[in-house]
Amino acid sequence: MRADLRMELSSLLHDLHLSSSSEKPRPSHPLPPITELLAQLQKLLIGAAGSPSESSTLIGQVQRLFQTADPDWLLSPVSDDEGTGWAELRLAYRSVISALIGCAALPLCEDDCSSLDAAAYQSVPSGAAAVCSALTALLGHWREGGGARRAETTGLVLAVAPPIYLFSVTHLQDQAWTSAASRKAARRLHEALLRAGGWRDSAHLLMGNEDAEDRGILGGVLGVLQPQLTKDSWCRCEAVKLVFAWTLLQVTRPFLSPFLPRLLPPSLLLNDHYRPENCMLGVRCLHHIVLNTPAADLRQFNRAEVLYQALFKHLYTSDAAIIQPVLSCLLDLLLVLEKPPSSSSSSSSRKPCRHDDVLRLVLTHMEAEHKVALRRVYASALPLYVERMGVAVCRHLRRVERVLLGYLEVRDPPEETSRLKMLEALQRTTKEAWPRMACRVDVLLRCLLRLLVDVSSDSSLSDPVRQQLMDQSSASIRLLDACSQGRLQRLLLQVDRRCCSSQVLSCLATVTAER
Repeated sequence: MRADLRMELSSLLHDLHLSSSSEKPRPSHPLPPITELLAQLQKLLIGAAGSPSESSTLIGQVQRLFQTADPDWLLSPVSDDEGTGWAELRLAYRSVISALIGCAALPLCEDDCSSLDAAAYQSVPSGAAAVCSALTALLGHWREGGGARRAETTGLVLAVAPPIYLFSVTHLQDQAWTSAASRKAARRLHEALLRAGGWRDSAHLLMGNEDAEDRGILGGVLGVLQPQLTKDSWCRCEAVKLVFAWTLLQVTRPFLSPFLPRLLPPSLLLNDHYRPENCMLGVRCLHHIVLNTPAADLRQFNRAEVLYQALFKHLYTSDAAIIQPVLSCLLDLLLVLEKPPSSSSSSSSRKPCRHDDVLRLVLTHMEAEHKVALRRVYASALPLYVERMGVAVCRHLRRVERVLLGYLEVRDPPEETSRLKMLEALQRTTKEAWPRMACRVDVLLRCLLRLLVDVSSDSSLSDPVRQQLMDQSSASIRLLDACSQGRLQRLLLQVDRRCCSSQVLSCLATVTAER
């Protein structure tokens, strides 16, 4: 049966002069209806999917067919009823395109715990490049032959766009299953799809226009992708998570909210995975959802609380690459769940909230943390959380003080990120909780003076970093002096100037001069 179909296809290609001529085809026999040919092609492609050599030859024939056949014939519905005819044509093209894509399908993992090595994808790039070329030829021919039937052609493009989009995005990225040639072919296919549908870019392709009829294909894309995003199946294909994340990150408000029930579960699955790379991808997706979804929609059905619990548990991990995006995401999510403590008008009415829970846990981990990467992540996040807490940071002042003293005493070359961020946190804490800082001036001043002396004598520091540290230390001393009503001036008089360099004395002079 398959041999007969191949003979019919070869005969048709011969009639169309596709085998050896580049001129416009002049068939010697009436051409069969395009829907019949597409049905035959689908059977051939499905049968050849397991044989790379057979499928390569067949895909090449299909490409020549799409390149040289008359566009009017490619877009000719069979049924006399225009609506029915175009519906059949859309279904036929979608089926043959799915069969084409199946010839370059990625191999699946045997279970959700293992992963494939690069050798398993050895034959994928060449097959993907051939499929991309065939689909690019088809879309280009449609664009040329739309003519007076532009509306019907647009409907046809919309029908086949989701699988073509997913296939092109799968092979656009630099992964084990792609090569330079396949990525180039995928980019050409993606650009051909955008031209065929009149879309500006990938975001416009997915979302359409807000002020016009919905022409976006996000719903169709999720319809194709959803069966592969279940708890038991998403791990078996490496590309699924990347395509999903790439798609989600293109969608912004107000288009994301209607699809939230379909976008949130896969993101949570990624977030909960044991592999760090999947977890980070999930956190990135959740953060994008938080930023691009109205707060009311996130609070509906207790979604925001689910997100909070899913992210909060990551604060117990020791992986800096995970902690950093989690702290950033929580900072934005907390605004959805509750008003920031700094916005309350009466300090007596403030009660401990989730902001306190997050800051308390962060400070606890900061005190005992010895890994340089994690210390930098925590130090970078602390000023933002102190600013968000406002005067309510007073509830955590003892722990904040211990963390500040501990981090300012430890070098962090070459950029001194931790020390600079802790100086920023000290300044913000002093501004927000100044009535409570007067009793801490002595301890903090000694720490800052030691820092100035250490920095001035550290030859390994670059001049810009040294100057930045000294400037920030001076700014911190000035703030402490202001909140202590000048008491710090008397303490500075006790400094033994014989032990200080000219740089330190210059910094102290700027503090006393402003009084």
